Amino acid sequence: MRDLGSRQRIPWLLVRLTRLVTDSPDRLWAGLWILGIGALWAWDAAFLNRPAYLRLQAAFVNTMAGATLTVLFTLVLGWSAGLVLDSLSRRSSRIPYLLLTFTLSLIRSLPQIVGILIGYVLLTIFIERDIVRSTYLHLIWTALLISVFTFLELTDLLRERIDQYRKTDFFNAMLCCGIPERRIINVDVLWKNSLAHIFQKLIATFGMAIFLQCSIDFIISVGLSMDVSLSNFSPTLGSLLASLDSKQDILAIGVALGRPGYAGELLFRHLQGISVAFLIVFSLVCMYKISNGIVRRYRL
Repeated sequence: MRDLGSRQRIPWLLVRLTRLVTDSPDRLWAGLWILGIGALWAWDAAFLNRPAYLRLQAAFVNTMAGATLTVLFTLVLGWSAGLVLDSLSRRSSRIPYLLLTFTLSLIRSLPQIVGILIGYVLLTIFIERDIVRSTYLHLIWTALLISVFTFLELTDLLRERIDQYRKTDFFNAMLCCGIPERRIINVDVLWKNSLAHIFQKLIATFGMAIFLQCSIDFIISVGLSMDVSLSNFSPTLGSLLASLDSKQDILAIGVALGRPGYAGELLFRHLQGISVAFLIVFSLVCMYKISNGIVRRYRL
């Protein structure tokens, strides 16, 4: 009877797994991301030396914290800009609307990497002049800089949703009932009927923040001035990837390609660089899959 019961459970598990893959790919990839990071953490705890393990742990936490702050800043800036633009576009005076639109267009025209690098130059000047002393302030500064170049996509999405609902009888009927327009837009249009769209955009922003932060920190860590050292910044995956040990670990992959027998040594002797590279690439792939999975599940 036990064998029969176990045989019946196997098809049920396969059906559940199939439904999870087809109906909720975003949840599947979110689970894979957590399991992958957990497995890497267990492996590093067993085979990576203690100082490198602590640096990797701090770098990962700081990178995720910076990406989370970017999402929060993007949400605040994007939501505020969407409401302001919608309000100004419906006024008789078009000058404030045109000025704000022109300013946002200037931000769009500036490449993200260039804009963030300019912000880092200012931060470096503040550190050299001892104006900024907190080692964690650069995470907040970076998150704010990245959000300046990512919130416009959220603003466009919110305005598109608002304009779409303005053309429906639903919007006009609620106005006739005496419901304030601000409540209709914020609660009924954006919160109740656009939450999946907003969440999908924020997940994509989270992945973009990881990519930009790691790229910028890698560039900055390689080309810092003499007065600003790595000790002035909190460690991130990008700065840890730029360290000499991680570079040597990454170069060891090329050695393994020429000597296949050396491949087994990568996960033991070159674990720091391999772990950093895996965390960056694996997180970016999972964020991309989660974002696309939300689009598929809600048919956005």
